Amino acid sequence: MAETVAPEGLEARLEEYRTELTGYCYRMLGSIFEAEDAVQDTMVRAWRALDRFEGRSSLRSWLYRIATNVCTDALGAGARRARPMDLTAATPVAQAQLTARPEATWLEPVPDGRVLPQTDDPAEAALARESVRLAFVAALQRLPARQRAVLILREVLAWRASEVAELLDTSVASVNSALQRARATLAASDPARTDAADPLDEGQRELLERYVAAFEAYDMAALTALLHEDATLSMPPYDLWLRGHDDIVGWMLGVGAVCRGSRLLATVANGTPAFAHYHPDPEGGFGPWALMVVETAGGKVSGITSFLDVDRWFPLFGLPDRLEARAAGR
Repeated sequence: MAETVAPEGLEARLEEYRTELTGYCYRMLGSIFEAEDAVQDTMVRAWRALDRFEGRSSLRSWLYRIATNVCTDALGAGARRARPMDLTAATPVAQAQLTARPEATWLEPVPDGRVLPQTDDPAEAALARESVRLAFVAALQRLPARQRAVLILREVLAWRASEVAELLDTSVASVNSALQRARATLAASDPARTDAADPLDEGQRELLERYVAAFEAYDMAALTALLHEDATLSMPPYDLWLRGHDDIVGWMLGVGAVCRGSRLLATVANGTPAFAHYHPDPEGGFGPWALMVVETAGGKVSGITSFLDVDRWFPLFGLPDRLEARAAGR
């Protein structure tokens, strides 16, 4: 629907779309920091081009057109962000070595509130959360930029094919063809689905409570009982990842044993439960160690991703920079 926007009211109108645009750019780019930069660039371009906005489309459509161009330009080099399991095969614990890759390699976690607009529709909210899961966003990164935009606009944001065609300056037939190719690529990569997590049901709450209790007690028998047989553990920025509860427990009793005595503080990331992982500090209390994103399926833990760059993630998620010993106990 066409509309006009007065310059004096533009800033407030632009801010109405910041969260959803950030979500769109995050799905496109796989990085919350790059997404927020892209949205800011979009806002600046909108300001500068307001005199050319003639109201032939809605302000929202116009902003998405600009954001798509910004993201496409950013993706021009062909690089894509990934999870460790997208780059290498699982490593048996006996052969495990920690090899770091540059920050730009990795898919980044995101606080839900930065990318998911408020909605009163439970089905819409569930779809939005599913569309920022780590596995789904990682699968999106396999798509060429144009297919990526088409799939997000059509299947996540529920735009009509004619609207996407107008945004991309192409035909409906071209949009439908791009969507079919994108669906085929995603089907081949088969991004794993995880249990819905907002709100948590009683079984999920109990599972996570047991997980925290087992991890903090470093009770490997109890932890093994909570993990799927083919559960995964990864630790960006290292490209190592492990599959199977035997290898995960073997790691935690070997190199990972430095985590004994840690504490977990609940948060949410990428539409799933997450924990701020605090490590015992020799000088007392607990210091930040990792942002741990926990995925569940079928009543067990199916994946653990520990993002270790705490200088980036803890401030982003508004997490305390340490826990005191007297406040850390449960």
